[in-house]
Amino acid sequence: MPLLDAYLERKQRVLAERSNDYVAAPDKAMVRLTASSWVAGTTGARPVQMGQTRFISDAAPALAGNALGPTAPEMLLGALASCLVHTYLIQAALLDIPLDQVDVEVQGALDMRGVVGLPASSPPQMEQITYQARISSPAETQVLERLHVAVEETCPVLNTLRLPTAVARVPAA
Repeated sequence: MPLLDAYLERKQRVLAERSNDYVAAPDKAMVRLTASSWVAGTTGARPVQMGQTRFISDAAPALAGNALGPTAPEMLLGALASCLVHTYLIQAALLDIPLDQVDVEVQGALDMRGVVGLPASSPPQMEQITYQARISSPAETQVLERLHVAVEETCPVLNTLRLPTAVARVPAA
């Protein structure tokens, strides 16, 4: 019996409930999310509030930080890794694919010259983002390939990075 069977069975039930909810009331499918951050005094660390969870983001000592938490670019990669893992679970539940384990490693590069005010040929942004998904499952290779394709099509953070949406600054209230 695959290790994640009980979780995937529960996930299937919950996904069916949400699907029914969204068919009955399509406006419920649009979920609004909020994140906020601020400077924590003279440390320069930045508490980040996402839903009911708060943690610290900080810079490395090379940028006057204290390494009290992940940097913002690391959080971006972490958000992608987490969303990919969750999407593998969702798609495995929807496609009825047994899983023992899923882990994802995301890597990226960031040219820091523009960040520190040096001339750069383009605005600073994460580049060369790659991920490696390690799936442990008794399913056959072609079944797992269907899973990979489904994840590539439906992972929200992956799609946001690949097909970016506009980000606009709005006046503070």
